[in-house]
Amino acid sequence: MAGNTNHCSFVLLAEFHILEGAQLKYQFPQPLGIDESVLAMSMLPDGAETQLDDWTIFFLNQTPFNTISPVLALDTPEVRTVRLPGDESASYSTHKPEQLCVLNLVRTKHDESLDRGAQVLALAICTRHPFIQIFKPFLLLALDDYFSDPSQDCLERLFDAVNSMDLSAAPVLSRNEKLVMRSSDRKDIFSEKLNSFPSQQFLSPGPNIGRKPVFQHKTSNSNDSYSSFEEGLLLKGKDRTFDDDNKTNRREDPRANKVDSESLAAATPPQNRHSPSDSSFSLGGSAVWVGDESGLDILPKDKLADAGSVISTVGSSTAVASSRNRRSTDASSSSSHTHGRDHLLRPINPHSQESNMRHGLVKDTHFYHTTVAYKDHHLPIKMPLSTFPEEVGDYSLITLIRVFSALPQVSGPAHPHLHTNGPQTHPIIVLFNALVTGKRIIFLGHRRPAGEVSSFVLSACALGSGCGAILRGFIERAFPYANLRNRDEWESVPAYIAGVTNPIFEPLRQWDLFLDISTGHVTVSKDIHATYPPSVTVGLSGTLVNRSGALKAEASIGSEDDVGRVGRDKTDTSKDNNTDKVFMEDIRAAIEDHFGESLVRLRFTEYVSRFVRLASRYEEEMTGSTTFGFPSSPFTEIPGKSPRLGSGIAFSDESTCLRELSANSQRIEAWRKTNSYRYLTTDYPKLQANSAIQGFDVVHQIFRLRYTKNMLDSEAFAIMRNLSEGVKTYDQVVELLASLPHGGGLLYLGFCLFHQKESIRECTVHLFNQLRAYPVGILFLQNLNHFQRYSYVRQAHALEKRTIGESTQPNPQSHVEPQGYSYGSIGRSHSNSIINGTF
Repeated sequence: MAGNTNHCSFVLLAEFHILEGAQLKYQFPQPLGIDESVLAMSMLPDGAETQLDDWTIFFLNQTPFNTISPVLALDTPEVRTVRLPGDESASYSTHKPEQLCVLNLVRTKHDESLDRGAQVLALAICTRHPFIQIFKPFLLLALDDYFSDPSQDCLERLFDAVNSMDLSAAPVLSRNEKLVMRSSDRKDIFSEKLNSFPSQQFLSPGPNIGRKPVFQHKTSNSNDSYSSFEEGLLLKGKDRTFDDDNKTNRREDPRANKVDSESLAAATPPQNRHSPSDSSFSLGGSAVWVGDESGLDILPKDKLADAGSVISTVGSSTAVASSRNRRSTDASSSSSHTHGRDHLLRPINPHSQESNMRHGLVKDTHFYHTTVAYKDHHLPIKMPLSTFPEEVGDYSLITLIRVFSALPQVSGPAHPHLHTNGPQTHPIIVLFNALVTGKRIIFLGHRRPAGEVSSFVLSACALGSGCGAILRGFIERAFPYANLRNRDEWESVPAYIAGVTNPIFEPLRQWDLFLDISTGHVTVSKDIHATYPPSVTVGLSGTLVNRSGALKAEASIGSEDDVGRVGRDKTDTSKDNNTDKVFMEDIRAAIEDHFGESLVRLRFTEYVSRFVRLASRYEEEMTGSTTFGFPSSPFTEIPGKSPRLGSGIAFSDESTCLRELSANSQRIEAWRKTNSYRYLTTDYPKLQANSAIQGFDVVHQIFRLRYTKNMLDSEAFAIMRNLSEGVKTYDQVVELLASLPHGGGLLYLGFCLFHQKESIRECTVHLFNQLRAYPVGILFLQNLNHFQRYSYVRQAHALEKRTIGESTQPNPQSHVEPQGYSYGSIGRSHSNSIINGTF
């Protein structure tokens, strides 16, 4: 993002005149060239005089009515916001002006000397950035400034202050990096992208103030580094050999508690440094590692609290709960973060700048932190780094779900586009279906602030787009605040999403879905069948399923009982589809258990992603091919050749596939007629061309590892071999991490560390070693559960030791697997003791 980016394109000021009504008083730096009365009505919503302060949001360059003319004199090539790969398509083309977001602050100042007893003013800024919430402090100060000195100079100061904001040092994250950032609660995620900028320094107390601490993650091959938590095991073993006198001396002399890992590495025999002995991995050592917080007690007593505070600052939410000097078996417990052990296989010098930094104040790397001067004020700015263009403002999916989950059913007739689970379809699912199928939607907030209504509209847009990560085309038809004055404008947009405060719109019936914010009532129009007749599709139990013949081949049959069950159920496609119902029950349970907004957003991102993959499968069955997904195919073994991995959406069994395709066929058919579908078919080839991992469907492979009951050894080996061969560069690592299911992380890949086939275990170790070469991979490896992490470290050291031993032999012999794929073998003495379970 260029440092001279024009963050603010216009500043507008409107006021309510007792005789002439709403008026647009100032436009800076030049007139917009559109109807001033429409702008003034949008800035001064109905009932604004009843609110002391209110926020509204609307858009420009959205329709012919509000398109700015002439073209901005300030619009230069370097001004435009940097787009993500795949975003440069129809809506962002040079033939259509870029949509501007308008953030508007309305304030009522009571004054008995005035005719109406109050003065109502509205101040707005127009920006290209979707994260408009960061500009609220500017508007608050500027409007106060205008009340004390009502002149255009206030608008000029606001314009200059906003445009003086320097975001040149803010990193531009890719789509996959944004997804990885969203899935992590760690406040140091991607810190290596921010550590070189002065405004993002991680402050440390004491002598390190003024210095720039930097995360120095090694990017060399994993064999060149060591295990920090493995050193904890060795330290524990050495501590237990000390006599009571030495222990007493260590307690009396705090300086003796400072362990120099470099000295320890020099004193440790080479064979122990490269691969710990079997005694190091005894039950006692393992119990110490899992239960005693990775050797926290080697720190002085007065430092234990500091270590816990750092964990609560930079660790995940689960790490906070396990950092109170108690035993823990959580996958992300403090054992992976304490005493400077943030790197999996690398010793940290506790006297180094990096180690000291971890005890200091760490800023959240989910945001870019900067400061902007406005008059005599210094405003702190937190710009979110993982925002997509379809996410405007600070919306809340939790609020949307809570309000419209109060009533279990939706009023009005049932329609196949909307009711994918019959009359019992959850209201939020009905709303999602209306969004993706292009229905006209109105949110009513009678006697509610216009800003609250706007928030619901923006939340609905995020809901339909998968929080901006999957689909687009919703913001361009959204009118967060709509009124009677600009009714012709927003009703001219097909499938509009509007927020109103005037109840007169309900009886007008110019809508397909009506949502009342005050009551939580959701109503489907009684004329919806006449407006949107159901699509005519091929029967799923007949021609459609037999078209490709892929459904049965992809089904996961675990036993003869399963074969019989599938045979009995495969013709029963009339059964209600409970997928959406179960999903909403999970979401409501998460909200009731006080999980945060980030989790709910991630779950809906996965939901929309799965809807798209299901639609791709449906399109393939209907037409023989798909334009926005991998073709559906099962895993296939080819004699004399490498096996072919499966792709496309996968199902646990054939009956589930038939049921879901049948239940979703109508809404998929309706979605295929919308702009959202056309945008996706344009974006998908570009995303695939820019994809770092080529040649196989990563999401399909992870699903197979996660859900398949009895997977063939050859398929497991082919999956892990392709991952270990195809995931090496930074972009490939990030793409793999972005494809992992929320909450699972590397868990399902880690199961392969316990597979009975040695070649599969070796592929997994090689893959994890390649992840460990990058800081973000290290963070994900640290979140493995203790058993997987213990197994990985043990096998990695054994593999390294064997590789070194083979390299010293005159004629080393390679270990060859039946499939013709070779890796260095793990020593049997190290691996047999952990191969006790089944995959």
